[in-house]
Amino acid sequence: MTKIHHGSCLCGETVYEVHGPLRDAVACHCTQCRKQTGHYLVSASASVDDLKMLRDPHVRWYNSSPTARRAFCGKCGSTLFWQAEAQRDRISIAAGTLDGPTGLVIEGHIFCADKGDYYVIPPEGYQRAQWTD
Repeated sequence: MTKIHHGSCLCGETVYEVHGPLRDAVACHCTQCRKQTGHYLVSASASVDDLKMLRDPHVRWYNSSPTARRAFCGKCGSTLFWQAEAQRDRISIAAGTLDGPTGLVIEGHIFCADKGDYYVIPPEGYQRAQWTD
C-alpha cells in the first residue's frame, strides 16, 4: 500500500496529498530560493500524477525564470512548489509544508556557490556549486 503524504500552507487554504513516493529532500541555496523563502529552500520531489490538490483557491504560479515556475499561497504567502519547464512530469514540494512525520532526509545541497554569507552548509550529503556539477 502506498503511503499518502499530507500537506498544506500556513493558513490552511491550500491542502494537498501525495499518493506516491517522495524523493528525499534537497536544499537549494540559489538566490531565487533565498529571496522567496528568506533562507534556503528544502524540497522533496514527486511525480505530478501523484500530487492531488484537495483545496487550492489561492495557489498562484509565476514564472521565476525562463526555465522554472514557482507556486505560493496567495492568501498567506507560503512557498509551496517549484517546477522545471523541462521536466513537467515532476514537481518539487516545499518540505516544510508536508505534515510529519515525513521520513525525509536532506540528501544534498545545490547552488552552494550562491549561498548566503551568514550560514554554513552542513557537511552531510552532497554539495554542488550549481545545479549539476
